[in-house]
Amino acid sequence: MEKLLTQLVERLTKALGDRLVSVVLYGSAAAGEHHAAFSDYNVLCVVTVLTPRELAAVADVFRWWREKGSPAPLLLTEHELATSTDCFAIEFHDIKAHYRILHGRDPIGPLEVDNSFYRAQVEHDLRAKLLRLRQKASGMLQDPDLLRRLLVDSLSTFAVLFRHALLLDGAAAPTRKREIVAAAGQRFGFDRAAFDQVLDIREQRIKPRQAEPVGLLEGYLAAIDRVIDAVDRLEK
Repeated sequence: MEKLLTQLVERLTKALGDRLVSVVLYGSAAAGEHHAAFSDYNVLCVVTVLTPRELAAVADVFRWWREKGSPAPLLLTEHELATSTDCFAIEFHDIKAHYRILHGRDPIGPLEVDNSFYRAQVEHDLRAKLLRLRQKASGMLQDPDLLRRLLVDSLSTFAVLFRHALLLDGAAAPTRKREIVAAAGQRFGFDRAAFDQVLDIREQRIKPRQAEPVGLLEGYLAAIDRVIDAVDRLEK
């Protein structure tokens, strides 16, 4: 991992020169919970200016990075970083919780996150991800392997959103997925058995075929519904 990140910084520095302000690693890799089969290396690049010239300069770097198995880094100007925390409150809270400076100065520590739309964003993302999950699951009910994989792949997203639901409700919010699920289940009163079993599959504690996927889906959806209802009831 370290060698790859060093190579990324070197390529970005060569491509952007003094227009590159910072390179920031965030997400599971920065939190020490990176899972090779399910996690990406998430990187934020802060630049002084962002025009087609800069996009062209980093095109080959981003292509190389994607070929290594991670999404292209996020590109933001310093101005965008300072003025977009209201509409990306979830993302910036997560970045501030766990990040590591790979190059340049620290633009994250002093950043103030605007929570004006935080609750609405959490509810929106929960509902949108739930709708998408249902759409995908409807075409997989006859394929147990695909359905189990869908649930495993979606777990990180819902763990993140459960964590923000806890924060919105004034509760302590762990950062590790299993602890988040336990805390959310207790706080919002849902049966966490389905999420625990998906975690067991993800962590290879049990074999996928030991889990009956349709029943798993039912419990999984019920838990998400319970969290959405709790977020919806919070002060708007």
